[in-house]
Amino acid sequence: MNSLEGQFLVAMPDMDDERFAESVILVVGHGEEGAMGLVVNQEMANLRFADILDELDLGDPDAVIRLPASIRERVVMRGGPVEKGRGFVLHSGDYHSGNTYKVAEDLGLTATLDVLKAMAFGPAPRASMFALGCCGWSAGQLEDEIGANGWLTVPFSRELLFDTPVEKRYEKALASLNITRATLSSEAGHG
Repeated sequence: MNSLEGQFLVAMPDMDDERFAESVILVVGHGEEGAMGLVVNQEMANLRFADILDELDLGDPDAVIRLPASIRERVVMRGGPVEKGRGFVLHSGDYHSGNTYKVAEDLGLTATLDVLKAMAFGPAPRASMFALGCCGWSAGQLEDEIGANGWLTVPFSRELLFDTPVEKRYEKALASLNITRATLSSEAGHG
């Protein structure tokens, strides 16, 4: 079995599950037991990073208010339908804690409060994305979905994850395969 860890999954147009329609998911773990990923192109409406800091009591409320708007107003991503109350941070490799998992070259995943504090008050990773919830697949389930033309796979791109606006990530992921929505058919073949 080839691991898809560190690659993106891009939903095909006829995705049966509306929770994943037009989604781009970064696979953060994939092995014999199953797979885990984070949706990287679905923003949570009406929820910002400062709301998370307040809810978790991660700093003096006055200090949170004084944070630059670029930090306070950061988007919170909908990482997936599993463990919706749990936070996950994808970040550049310059941040490490004892709880950081290396997903790919220069990409880590940390799911502990220390990374949120670092994002707010420093020293922050060069690039980061915060998501609530994740996606999970049992053993063989993801492989079956790919085999049934549910997903395309796209190699990891730091630019796609951190530099592309959220609303353009689906098209950018398709473009990396030289595909557009118009040319994408639900009858794609797998070699």
